[in-house]
Amino acid sequence: MSASTWPRLGFGVGLRAEHYQHILAAAPPVDWFEAITENYLDTGGQPLHILEQVRRNYPLALHGVALSIGSTDPLDSEYLARLRALIERVEPALVTDHLCWTGIARQKLYDLLPLPYTDEALWHVVDRVRRVQDFLGRRIALENPSTYVAFRHSTMTEWDFLGAVAEEADCGLLIDVNNIYVSARNLEFDPVRYLDAIDPARVAQMHLAGFTDMGTYLFDTHGAPVHEDVWALYRHAVSRFGAGATLVEWDADIPPFDRVQLETERARTEAAGADLMENRDVQSGRPWALPARDPGMDGSAHPGAGRVA
Repeated sequence: MSASTWPRLGFGVGLRAEHYQHILAAAPPVDWFEAITENYLDTGGQPLHILEQVRRNYPLALHGVALSIGSTDPLDSEYLARLRALIERVEPALVTDHLCWTGIARQKLYDLLPLPYTDEALWHVVDRVRRVQDFLGRRIALENPSTYVAFRHSTMTEWDFLGAVAEEADCGLLIDVNNIYVSARNLEFDPVRYLDAIDPARVAQMHLAGFTDMGTYLFDTHGAPVHEDVWALYRHAVSRFGAGATLVEWDADIPPFDRVQLETERARTEAAGADLMENRDVQSGRPWALPARDPGMDGSAHPGAGRVA
């Protein structure tokens, strides 16, 4: 697979109900939109009608939160059938979900929960991704989670696990730069080492978002502007992967559309600057460093060096 396999959509915004009317009336100059899959699986009603109107004017990505690819429950065949019908209806450029599990014994927990990074979990996820892709008739991309705990019995890093899943299942990756930063601060690892371990040819999309500093940990809330440290990490990501398809998420305390669009335009500007510096950055190996980092964040610690489960 080459990097050109994935569409280079440019710089997008998350499609949110608060902005529907503005988007339909003003046709703002953004490159593309990302829709939360589960909001549009009902084939009747206004949300799907609006999604179809947006799709007439913009490329679209579907971003799911309920695939539960890491669960030990059987894959939800009804969910997958509805997802396939939605894909056929709106023809998205990308279909993505999260490397996590969201329930057990058919009970939904409404959270994106972490996996143990072991060989057994790896092959379990690989098998499920292969079956999902076969059913949908297309590749999907999986997003790295924001994490607050790690399993003591993990035998590999998150980035090695994520890369192995992508290689063995022949899927893509949605690299959430904010999630990497949040997890790095919470679990004390080097976020640059994470990015440097990812195969650029597997990166289908990138996410940016804001977090909340809770004092003893960072909380991935998507309720604030992108933090300056995350912008710095994004520049390094662009130097490795290119900008490709970059999206800004804002899901809590959602401001007017113009404010979110400003974040998207900053992503465009940051990516252009990173492209100009690409050769120098790659040669130096580290174009930036976290300004305030906990002592254990040197990349040498086991991924379970922070809070453990």
